[in-house]
Amino acid sequence: MIIAPCSLKLLGSRVPPASASQVAGTTGAFKACVLVFASLCAWYGGYLLAELIPDAPLSSTVYNIRSIIKKPVLKAPAPRRQKCDHWTACPPNTYAYRLLSGGGRNNYAKVCFEDELLIGQKIGNAATGINIAIVNYNSGPMTEFIQSAPPKSLLLMVTHDNGSTRLKEDAKNAIEALGSKEIRNMRSRSSWVFIAAKGFELPAEIQREKINHSDDKKNGYSGWPAEIQIEGCIPKEPS
Repeated sequence: MIIAPCSLKLLGSRVPPASASQVAGTTGAFKACVLVFASLCAWYGGYLLAELIPDAPLSSTVYNIRSIIKKPVLKAPAPRRQKCDHWTACPPNTYAYRLLSGGGRNNYAKVCFEDELLIGQKIGNAATGINIAIVNYNSGPMTEFIQSAPPKSLLLMVTHDNGSTRLKEDAKNAIEALGSKEIRNMRSRSSWVFIAAKGFELPAEIQREKINHSDDKKNGYSGWPAEIQIEGCIPKEPS
């Protein structure tokens, strides 16, 4: 900080009248002090302003702000929908499938095969109990609600509401013969999905069965367990 000493004496009644040269000298000293003080203020104000303003020119800063505003916001492209709502596409020469059990009073069971809804509320064929869709490999993808499946068929089973109360012993034996491990563990309102093959073997890595029992402490709905599902890809040429 620069301090400029300045001493002024005001003329009073007791001071003898000053000469013209004395008055002029006093006035000149006062102006010099004011000029020095104003210069210091201007210099210090300029210093503060320089610290607050960025190094880039003001015109450049305004241009950058405008360019940011004008730039479009980049958005990730919407993922392409896959068959049966899979997250990823199935490999070539495979069929996509998805089995979804019912959950609650109004969430019905669904079976999707190659993006075709075989069982579901939308087509009006999902019912209380065990729902079965059959895909016959010999005559191409088609569904039939029949009690016996022809050779080289896929059997896709899902429950809605109560699939065990009216399930007879011979039906349990037939489903158990297809490889089910949970059919005899099914309870009232258990959520259950099962995929089986008749006349050929499914790949070992395929998940075949899943069950979720009703539990008042864990139920996803009042009185009903949450839905469960299994999905995957099955070779188009059965082994």
